[in-house]
Order: sequence, then structure tokens, then C-alpha cells
Amino acid sequence: MTAGVDDEAERTSPAPTAKDLRSLDARDMPSRTDTIGAALSETIGGPVGRHALIGRTRFMTPLRVMIIIALVFLALGYSTKAACLQTTGTGTADQRVGNWENQRAYYELCYSDTVPLYTAELLNLGKFPYKSSWVETEADGTPRIQYDGEPAIRYMEYPVLTGLYQYLSMTVAKTYTALTKLVSVPVIAEVVMFFNIAALGLALAWLTTLWATAMLAGPRRIWDAALVAASPIVIFQIFTNFDALATAFAAGALLAWARRKPVLAGVLIGLGVAAKLYPLLLLVPLALLAVRTGRLREVAKTTAAAVGAWLVVNLPIMVLFPRGWSEFFRLNTRRGDDMDSIYNVVKSFTGWRGFDPELGFWEPPVVLNTVTAALFAACCIGVGYIALTAARRPRVAQLAFLVVAAFLLTNKVWSPQFSLWLVPLAVLALPHRRVLLAWMTIDMLVWVPRMLYLFGEQNMGLPEQAFTATVLLRDIAVITLCGLVIREIYRPRLDLVRQNGVDDPAGGVFDRAPDAPPRWLPDWLRPTPRLVADPAR
Repeated sequence: MTAGVDDEAERTSPAPTAKDLRSLDARDMPSRTDTIGAALSETIGGPVGRHALIGRTRFMTPLRVMIIIALVFLALGYSTKAACLQTTGTGTADQRVGNWENQRAYYELCYSDTVPLYTAELLNLGKFPYKSSWVETEADGTPRIQYDGEPAIRYMEYPVLTGLYQYLSMTVAKTYTALTKLVSVPVIAEVVMFFNIAALGLALAWLTTLWATAMLAGPRRIWDAALVAASPIVIFQIFTNFDALATAFAAGALLAWARRKPVLAGVLIGLGVAAKLYPLLLLVPLALLAVRTGRLREVAKTTAAAVGAWLVVNLPIMVLFPRGWSEFFRLNTRRGDDMDSIYNVVKSFTGWRGFDPELGFWEPPVVLNTVTAALFAACCIGVGYIALTAARRPRVAQLAFLVVAAFLLTNKVWSPQFSLWLVPLAVLALPHRRVLLAWMTIDMLVWVPRMLYLFGEQNMGLPEQAFTATVLLRDIAVITLCGLVIREIYRPRLDLVRQNGVDDPAGGVFDRAPDAPPRWLPDWLRPTPRLVADPAR
């Protein structure tokens, strides 16, 4: 062959080219643009080809790939709890228990609130939450007396939707127990079956969170949601408590808002608040951006729908069992600073006794409650100033992340599973994979010294400072994320989401909306004029 023929052969496709050559070339492709993505892609053949048609696969779509990844991480999450799910004892399923002997839950790192709550909240007896109560007792079995001289009476401590979810899981678990007495099926401790059933629902809730986050990221940056699927935090925290229910409602509410369905967004926020309080915080960024753009009517609809949905769920319990219904609020007012809070970190390193030393049993820490509320209010004022005065309107996800992060950082309680709240918001607000993966890894690792500290230094566990040092490192990591988000708000040129002419994929009615602040807003709270000559904008 001549050289000319060889060149022609190289330019000619061995098969006819497709008639439809449409390609989503604007999509972010981590195997090309991200160091971690490129390295991981080598396990499946390397980065996507230069001439590949993007977005054309019919089966292995990005969302389905991420669901498979999520299932792997959910399985890892279940495996971390498996050591505490071994049935022990004899007799029927309701007479057997999980193996938690010798503080196994701590040194095996398999602790989950779900297992002890089954007995502590009388679910094992089939009691309806909020209706039944019990008396806290001392080690010798005598009733504990609270600070006002009254016996310490307890009720279900969770919001209504989470309490009903536990009741439903208990009902299914007891149904399986009845089945083991009728037919030959494996006899599994009822409390373990309760955990399994609850975990199945939580896994579905996290998959819903992943789906909603992927839709919010949009087709151009859909792979950002991969860190929701593969978050290291999932490994230890997805089945520690019931927070995945709230993340599903919160992510769904943001998606409904993005699709310009304010009433549906409000309903989902209301249901989320009925499961966990934090989805209520989503109304803060929506209200701030509504003031800036003049879109107050839509946010009013969302707020009204949220209140209505919350009342539909709560009102029956509130009317029938007011004492049990109010336990969640009462518990939160009387709790002291939790071991994962910044206040306990300061106490552990300085010897400080806290804002309310020498309180009686269940006596509300009035000063601590005031300080946490004031600090969070100050943070919200700061976020409000940024939202109203930044030269370019911030994205919904950016403000939502800042508000929820501020709540966790200033709150007196940061239970380990609360970090799940931040995962979808961080992915949408700051889609820098290596930065997010570093924070998530630090957050995940807090669990290890926490469990070993609870195991006890006398049992060859860890001292308190080893645990609180990792908590401090986690807090610093979250504060760093907040700083990076604020930086991108003031320098939108650095915002990966806003490249290629994109404004706010999750913005809904705010997307591409012009600034139209009300007349009553003072000049110092109005957007700062952009400096065209500034290359950072």
C-alpha cells in the first residue's frame, strides 16, 4: 500500500457512522477533569474517549451507576453494624436479643440507637409511641427524681413521623415473630429484625436523597452526586439513627422548588420537619433570596404548605397525647452540651465547667440555650448579609449549606449522624470532590475515637482528648468548607456550577431572576454593584 492509501484507511471508520451524532459534551466528566475520577476510571478501562458520544447510553446511565455505588456503600454501612446484630439467647424471637455483651457495641464500632431504643421506648411491648410512658430509674431500680422534685417520666423522644416510622417497623418485626411460630423460617431476635426493617427503609430514603441530589445537580454536573452515593460518612452513620428520612424529604423539597413547585416543596419541608427539625432551616435561604428578588409570594406558598403538612401529621398526636407529643421539645430544652459539641471540646481541653454548672437532673441549661440561640442567630444574620449584598445572587444550595452548617457548629448537640444532613447540600454548594472527600473522611473517622472513648480508658479505650481533638478537626473542616463557599459567592467565576452561562440549577423562580429588593430595604443591605474590571467576578 502507498502512504496515501494508509492515511485514507486511518481516516475511514470501519463501520458507517451513526446518523444521530448528538452528544452532551458540556457534561462534566470526572474521568477527564478530576484526579480521583481519572484514577478510578482506570479500573474500568480508563477515561471516556475523546470522540465518545456523551449521554447516549440507554442502560448504564450516570444515575444508575451511582445507585450501584450507593448500594455498595449502604452494604458497607450495614456491615459496620453487623457485629451487633448477632442473635443470642433461646426461645422465641421475642425472647431472644442481639449480642451486646461486654460493651461490644463500642469496641466493635457497631453501635446504633435503633437497637436500645426498641426496649427503652417500650416498642418491644407493642406500645404506641407518645401514648405510653415510663419512669427513669437509678442503678438500684428506684425512680429518679428530677430537679423540681417530680419523678422523671419519659415518652418517645422523636418527632411524630420518626416515631410512627419506628412503630411501623416494630409492627412488621412482630409480624415476622408471629410467622416464626407458625412456619419453619429462621428465628431471628425481634430487635434485630426491627433494625433490619428500619434499615431497609433508611436505605431507600438515602437512595431517594441521591436521586434528588442528582436531579438538582442537573445533566451537566450530574456526577457531582457521586459523593452522596460514595460518602464515607454513610459507612458508619446511615444506620446509626433515622436521619436519612429527613434528608430524603429535604432533598425532595429542594428538587420540588427547583422545578417551580413551591407548594410541593412546602409539603415536603413540613413532612421533613415532622421527621427531624433541620429541614425547617431550608426556609431561611428561600426567604433571603425572596427578599432580594422580590419573589415573596412563592416562598409564602412554600411556608404555608410546610405549616399545613406539619400540622396534618402532628395535630392528631398533639390533641390525643399532648404530654407525649411535647417530649421532643422538652428534651431539647433540657439537654446539656453533647459530647460532640464545640462546647464540650472547649471543656475537655481547658477544664471549663460550662455555662450552667451544677444543674439538677433534667434542669434546663438556660444560659447554654441562650448562647446557642444567640450564636446561631448571629450566623444567620451574617448569611443574610451575604445573601442580600453579594454582587451576584448566591445559589440556593450555597446558602442552605451555610445555614445548616452554622446550626450544627453552634448547636449544643451534634450527634454523629447529623453530618448526613450536610452531605447533599455540600455536594451541591461546593462540588470540589477532593475537598469534600477530605472533609467526609475526617467526619467519618470521628466515630472511631468516639466509640473507643465510650468503651472506657480503663478498658484500653481512648482518653477524652483523643476524641475531642478529632471533633475539633471536623469542625475546622466544616468551617473551611463554609469559607470556600463564601469565597465562591463573592467570586462566582470560581463556582464550577456557574460555568457555561449557568445561573442556579436549584434556584427555581430565583434562577436568572433579576434583583428587585423591596423599597424598605436600606441601601447597605442591597446588592453591591459589580465591578466589571474585576477579573475575579
